[in-house]
Amino acid sequence: MEEVSDIEAAETRAEDQFKANAIFKVTNQQVVLKFIDVVYTIKLRKVGKLFEKNPSSDDNKVILNGISGMVQPGEMLAMLGPSGSGKTTLLTALGGRLGGHLNGTITYNGKPFSNSMKRKTGFVTQDDVLYPHLTVTETLIFTALLRLPNSFTKQDKIMHAEAVIDQLGLTKCKNSIIGEPFLRGVSGGERKRVSIGQEMLINPSLLFLDEPTSGLDSTTAQRIVSTLLDLTEGGRTVVLTIHQPSSRIFYMFHKVLLLCDGNPLYFGQGSATMDYFSSIGYVPSVAMNPSDFLLDLANGDSPNELMKEQTLVKKTLIGAYGMKIADKLKEDLQDMSNEPAPDELENKKLAMWPTTWWQQFIVLLQRGVKERKHESFSGLNIAEVLIVAVLSGLLWWKINISHLQDQIGLLFFTSGFWGFYPLFQAIFTFPRERMMLEKERSSGTYRLSSYFISRITADLPMELILPTVFITITYWMAGLKPTATNFFHTLFVLLFSVLVSQGLGLALGAMVMDLKSATILGSVIMLTFFLAGGYYIQHVPPFIAWIKYMSISHHTYKLLLGSQYKPNETYPCGDHMKTCLIGDFQGIKSVGLNGQVVSAVALAIMLVMYRLIAYLALMRIGVTKKLEN
Repeated sequence: MEEVSDIEAAETRAEDQFKANAIFKVTNQQVVLKFIDVVYTIKLRKVGKLFEKNPSSDDNKVILNGISGMVQPGEMLAMLGPSGSGKTTLLTALGGRLGGHLNGTITYNGKPFSNSMKRKTGFVTQDDVLYPHLTVTETLIFTALLRLPNSFTKQDKIMHAEAVIDQLGLTKCKNSIIGEPFLRGVSGGERKRVSIGQEMLINPSLLFLDEPTSGLDSTTAQRIVSTLLDLTEGGRTVVLTIHQPSSRIFYMFHKVLLLCDGNPLYFGQGSATMDYFSSIGYVPSVAMNPSDFLLDLANGDSPNELMKEQTLVKKTLIGAYGMKIADKLKEDLQDMSNEPAPDELENKKLAMWPTTWWQQFIVLLQRGVKERKHESFSGLNIAEVLIVAVLSGLLWWKINISHLQDQIGLLFFTSGFWGFYPLFQAIFTFPRERMMLEKERSSGTYRLSSYFISRITADLPMELILPTVFITITYWMAGLKPTATNFFHTLFVLLFSVLVSQGLGLALGAMVMDLKSATILGSVIMLTFFLAGGYYIQHVPPFIAWIKYMSISHHTYKLLLGSQYKPNETYPCGDHMKTCLIGDFQGIKSVGLNGQVVSAVALAIMLVMYRLIAYLALMRIGVTKKLEN
C-alpha cells in the first residue's frame, strides 16, 4: 500500500511539474509593439549660464530623433549601436519607464501603455540587481510571492518559481547563493538567467532586456540569446539592446535596429541587413562579423576609400535611411491594423498591486531577515561589540559610588558609543538598496510603505541584540546598582536611544543617498550632539544652549542618570564620612535629574520624526506613475 501511495504521489508531482512547465510555453496574450517618430530631448544645464535670459537651442540635446519600428509576437528585435547611441533610452521608453517629455507614438496592440500592459511586461536591467546571500530558489520564490496575483495560491507561486528554474537551466545551481564580488556564488551567466527568470515568473507577453550578454563570454552569451529565442516561440515579443554580438548570435535576431547618435540607420529583417548596406555602397573589405561592420558604420568608419570623413559617412547613412526605409516603414505601420484582440483582462479594472499590503510586508520581512542576518551578526560586528564591552567593564571595574565622576563618565560613554554605532550602521541601509528599490518599485512589485515598515521591523532584533549583550556585560562588571529594576531601566533607555540613532541614520542615508557624504554629515551631527550632551561642557552659552534640546546624547545621558540616581540620594564626598546629595554633584546638577519625562518624550518624537523624514525621502525613488486602464 505504501508503495502504491508513493507512486501516486510521484505521478502527482510529475503532473504538477508538467503543468507548471506548460505555463511558460505560450504567453497569456500576444502583443504587437509599434513605435512611430519617437523623439526624446533633454535640456542641458551649463555652468555659467545662470543669468542667461534667452537660452539657445544648443542647450537641448536630442537623445532620440524620429525612431520608428514594429515588433510582432514571436519576434526578437535587437537594437545595436555604439555607446551613447540611445539604445537604452529607447528601450526604457518602449518599456513605459522613461520619465520626462517624450514625443511620438508608442502603442501596444494599438493602445497606450496601461496598468494592464504593465502586468504583461517584463524588464531586465543591464545590472543584475540581486540579493547576494539568497539562493537562486529563494530569490525566485520571494519574487513569485510578491509579483504573482492572489488568483494563485502560495503553492502555485512556488511551483511557478520551480518551473522557471527548470526552463532556464538553473537546476544545478538552485541551492547556491547569488554571491557578489567578495562572496563566491553563481556564475555571471547564471546570474543573468536568474534576472530573466524574475521577469519570466509573470509569464510576460512583452519582454525587454538591456544588454543581457554584457560581461559574458561568447558561449554563455549565445546560451542566453538562445533561451530568449525559445521564448519567442510561445508568441512572446522580445526587445533587447546588445553592444557587439557574435556572428552566431546576430543571425538569431528576427529584426535589427541600428542607431547612431539617436538616429536610425537601419530597421528591418536581421537576415537582410548586409544586403541593404551593400545596396547603398557599403561592403566590408574583408569577411567579418556583421555586428562589427554595423558598429564601424555607426561610428562613421567606412570601408570605402573615397569616404573617410566620419561626419560625412553618418550623414550619408542617415540620408539613405530616410530615402530607402523611413517612408515605406511609416506607411506599413499606418496600414498595419490587424493586431491581436485584447484579452479579458484588458477590459477589467485591475488592482494597482498584485498582493495585499500585509502579504507584501510578510514576504519582505522574511526576505529581509534572511538576507541581512549575515551582515548584522557577522563575526566582525559581534567581536567589536564584545571587545568594547569587556574593555569598558575592565576600565570601570567595580567603580564605587564614591567615585561618582567615573560612574557618570561610563554612562556618558555608553550614550555616545550607542549613538554613533547604530547611526553608521543605518546610514548604509538605503544607499546600498537603492538599485533594488528602483528596480522592484518600477515593476510595481510592492508598496513603498510595506517595504519601509518591513525594513525597519526586520532590523529590530538585529539592532537590539548587540546593545543588550553590551550592557549586560558592562553593567555588572562596572558595579552599577545591582538590582533588576535599575538594570532593566538602564537597558530600556539604551535600546530606546539606539532606535532613535538608527532613525537618524536612516533619514540621512535616504536624503543624501551617497555613502561618503552621508557619513560625513552624520559624523558632524553626532559630534555636535555629543558636545552638547552635558558632560564635557557644563556652562553652555545661552545663545547656543538650544542645541542640547535636539541632542540625542543629551536626552539619553539624562535618562541614564535617572536610571541610577535619585535627587535625594547621597554619596560619600569627604574624608570624614561626609555625605552629599547626588543631585548637587556638579556633573549631574548641570544636566539635572528632573525632567525625565520630557527627555523621554523628546526621544519619542525623534523616533517617529526621523523615520518619517526617511520615508518621505524614499518617495522620490523608483516611484511609478499610476496608470489607469
